[in-house]
Amino acid sequence: MIMLNESHIKFKHDNPFTIGIEEEYMICEPTSGNLVNKAEEIMAELDRNLIARYSYELILSEIEVNTSICNNVKEAIDEIKFLRNHTREIGKKIGYRIGISGTHPTALSKEQRFVNNDSYNWVANQLNYYAKRNITFALHVHIAVPNENYAIHISNALRRWISPLLALSCNSPFFEGMLTGMRSSRTMQFGAFPRTNIPKEFKDFQEYEKLINDFMKIDSIEKPRQVWWKIRPHMDFGTIEFRMCDMQRSLKNVELIVALCQALVHQAVDDFDNGKLIESFNMEYLNDALWKASRFPLESKIIDPVSNDVSSIIDQIRLMKKYVKKSMEHFKNLDILKRLDYLIEHGTEFDEQIQTFENKGMDELKLSLMDFVEYN
Repeated sequence: MIMLNESHIKFKHDNPFTIGIEEEYMICEPTSGNLVNKAEEIMAELDRNLIARYSYELILSEIEVNTSICNNVKEAIDEIKFLRNHTREIGKKIGYRIGISGTHPTALSKEQRFVNNDSYNWVANQLNYYAKRNITFALHVHIAVPNENYAIHISNALRRWISPLLALSCNSPFFEGMLTGMRSSRTMQFGAFPRTNIPKEFKDFQEYEKLINDFMKIDSIEKPRQVWWKIRPHMDFGTIEFRMCDMQRSLKNVELIVALCQALVHQAVDDFDNGKLIESFNMEYLNDALWKASRFPLESKIIDPVSNDVSSIIDQIRLMKKYVKKSMEHFKNLDILKRLDYLIEHGTEFDEQIQTFENKGMDELKLSLMDFVEYN
């Protein structure tokens, strides 16, 4: 039996609620906005001290950056600003610009080339055609928790907020040149992969460990991080990882999502310590809300997973805002919540893409995904 021993479990943080951010960028040809396969060239340009801040994704037209462990939201956003600017400077040298969207609007799956390493070769062999269709770009947020027991119970509880977080970040209406009708087509494309769903409730760490061990025994996965749920305990980092959000051009949007994730974890830990944490939900309601958030406007009706009453996505966003207020105050991030109200009133980056496409067409849309990336 393959055990998740101490080498796999990196909890016991001196300072829980620290932050890590991962951003996945489109590597674009500067004049057209089409994808170009330059991930290997980018990695070759990196100084030794920055190698750890970059990593490959599945396809060569995508590059990931990741922050170090950050003590607060401001520190994390400052690192993202640096990494965006550094990636832009490399592009000036080797001939690309970064673009940001949850999916590239026109890239074709048949034209994608895989990164050649053991990890991604395994994924490519497992998924085959659907691996090449994963032309997707996500924002992932890590929040440290005290130990693996907290990680399981907090992940259980925070499943109720997956759909509100996705709804605020929707930014991928197009795929392979088609207006898909989805607000987040990334959710659908990546959802073709196994183990990308909303996870079940686990009663304890041992039940989670057994599931991972079972998957490894039957070669469904090679390592725990190949379980790609919308929210998951990350045993390598000792964090809870939020994986549901589309990439965001706006730094204010990134700041909001990161602050919300930190506050959600902090408040859930407080609820757990005080015997108030709600962990059990009807999975059909959670999955329906995920579908609605990825497909329909914020006013769409869903079932509240706690009360089982009729609600809406926008109602759940407002409940989430109320739930995190105390923790946002604790971290001195209360002003950041104003951005949530702005997105409710003015729309998400999905709406920006649709407006640009309708007013100026696809070619201008692709340019806008590079032109409106925020760096400072």
